[in-house]
Amino acid sequence: MRDGIEQAAWESHRPKLTYPFEHAPKLGEAVDIAPGVKWLRMPLGGALAWINVWAIEDHFADGRPGWAIADTGISGLETRNAWRSALKGPLEGRPVTRVFVTHMHPDHIGMSGYLTRKFDARLWITRLEYITCRSLAADTGREAPEDAIRFFRAAGWDEEALENYRAKFGGFGRGLYALPDSFHRLNDGDEIRIGDHVWRVVVGSGHSPEHACLYCPDLKLMISGDQVLPKISSNVSVFPTEPDGDPLTDWLTSLKRIKSQVPDDVLVLPAHNDPFRGLHARIDHLVGGHERGLTRLLDLLKEPKRAVDVFHVLFRRRIDEYLLGMATGESLAHLNCLMSRGQVVRERDASGVDWYRAATA
Repeated sequence: MRDGIEQAAWESHRPKLTYPFEHAPKLGEAVDIAPGVKWLRMPLGGALAWINVWAIEDHFADGRPGWAIADTGISGLETRNAWRSALKGPLEGRPVTRVFVTHMHPDHIGMSGYLTRKFDARLWITRLEYITCRSLAADTGREAPEDAIRFFRAAGWDEEALENYRAKFGGFGRGLYALPDSFHRLNDGDEIRIGDHVWRVVVGSGHSPEHACLYCPDLKLMISGDQVLPKISSNVSVFPTEPDGDPLTDWLTSLKRIKSQVPDDVLVLPAHNDPFRGLHARIDHLVGGHERGLTRLLDLLKEPKRAVDVFHVLFRRRIDEYLLGMATGESLAHLNCLMSRGQVVRERDASGVDWYRAATA
């Protein structure tokens, strides 16, 4: 559920984005982004280290002031302490009016149950993100299903990799505080007044099923979650639950749609890295990078290959056991995309392993 592995040979094509803020907030602090909008960070650990969360001045029906929160951080004592410091400090002890979550990955939704229960607030999220999160949380502690073992064996995993997968399966729910038992549904195109300004819901997909970005025309801001990140590519993967899915086509289509609906002069507030300007250039870069990856992949498939054989044309780093699952999912997303375009065919051998080759080979 982490963000993606930067694709090969992208550096020479990287767009020149601008980052207007010299310093990011430290734990327990906030940076004012625009009138009534604050930037906070919650700890993650690992390569990403932080997730950005956003506080927007809001009010209750009786006029009492509060904060609407967008994204929440992963569940854990360190994050809970960071929220306590933020609420007492830069958020001035005001209550939370509602909690917006862009999508269902634990670093985004993980503390939503804590905040909604603490303040008797409602979770605002798209339906597919909420339902998918509950489904994955239900797998916590469960043994790896045979469907998943067949899926990764077909991708070319050996027995050691499969055993590692079995040992780690069922950990999704460990990053979640108990989920809220109800939610307010966000729909694409909804216009929601938060405090003094209207924010529009812009839905994307591919990284997750129904990812909600929040765009405020008045403030020229867009909370992009993981749909558009400035320095890394979002993870776009095929998973065992939908082995024939085509999330890469969904993601590329979503990016082009966001470009058509959100103007280039917005300040983008991403989940990772720093706020930036240059939305359209970044979208073009992301789309172009994946298309170049697809071209390299198609050229490689003049000879049949398994999913695990194609990493070197898609990723810039060595794929070790910790990245194997993500790399496999992203490679299958590219392979399924080429199959949907009619450019690649797949054949399963007697051992249950899938081999991919160019349709004209």
